[in-house]
Amino acid sequence: MKYDLVIIGGGPIGLNCAIEAKKAGLNYIILEKGVLVNSLYNFPTNMTFFSTSNLLEIGEVPFIAHSDKPTRKEALEYFRRVKESWELNISLYTEVIGMVKNGAAYQIDTSKGVFKSDNVIVSTGFYDTPRKLGVPGEDLPKVKHFYDDPHPYLGQKVLVIGAANSACDVALETFYKDAEVTMAIRESEIYPKVKYWIRPNIINRIEEGSIKAYFNTTVSEIRPCKVVLNTPEGEVTIENDFVLAMTGYKPNYSLFEKLGLPISTDEFKKPIHNPETLETPLQGVYVAGVINSGLQTSKLFIENTRVHSEMIIRSIKSKA
Repeated sequence: MKYDLVIIGGGPIGLNCAIEAKKAGLNYIILEKGVLVNSLYNFPTNMTFFSTSNLLEIGEVPFIAHSDKPTRKEALEYFRRVKESWELNISLYTEVIGMVKNGAAYQIDTSKGVFKSDNVIVSTGFYDTPRKLGVPGEDLPKVKHFYDDPHPYLGQKVLVIGAANSACDVALETFYKDAEVTMAIRESEIYPKVKYWIRPNIINRIEEGSIKAYFNTTVSEIRPCKVVLNTPEGEVTIENDFVLAMTGYKPNYSLFEKLGLPISTDEFKKPIHNPETLETPLQGVYVAGVINSGLQTSKLFIENTRVHSEMIIRSIKSKA
């Protein structure tokens, strides 16, 4: 079957693109490699959003949360309701393997067969792909780039790497569940833009000595029962049971390569696109959501990329 539009990625912005496509009368399908809003599903179990619920709303579906900051559980339920309310056409557990131009249309090869479309939107987010440390021992089972729940770390010596929101959340959660927490922080302070209700707490725990923090420090080696740190005072080796590397995430560049998406050659590695239409140099192929900022992952969020769907569908309709 040939579609007017294939949307790669079933996150909030992918869903929003589908809603706008449906409004415009386009024949579309969403291809999602995992579950609905897969990135949100992989967030920590107890995560609370920084944004208020109204800033996460799409498709005129109200997001009612129990407090001003919605939880992961509430967000999963909300986007499930959005999908049902709009009866969106989505194929879950459908991983995109590649894409080629076949005449006037694109052929998208997936784990569930071939899809053909005149237009393609890539909206895959970045939470699935962690930024690796690139140090010996990073592949040990005790090293985690994704955090779920504090329970496994009770009574364990835990090293948290990073100083942004995720790292501070993880350090505090595991500390409150009786882990012995150490932080390795590349910068000289906790990231200034950490959630305003988290930052004073983590600073107080560090200052009182409850959480040990090494500033201006990097990890040089991870061993089965130890970690070697490179500190301003020299090399320090600490006892360790688990490493929680909260060092951030990046877009799935291997997928971009399979799709043939051109990437900027500067340090930010953004998918090249027209800022007015979000169309890439590949005619009829668009990029939407947080991936548009490349490695500048703190620039774009759900709330300031919801407009992408309207921009793209307007461009597609203008060519019809």
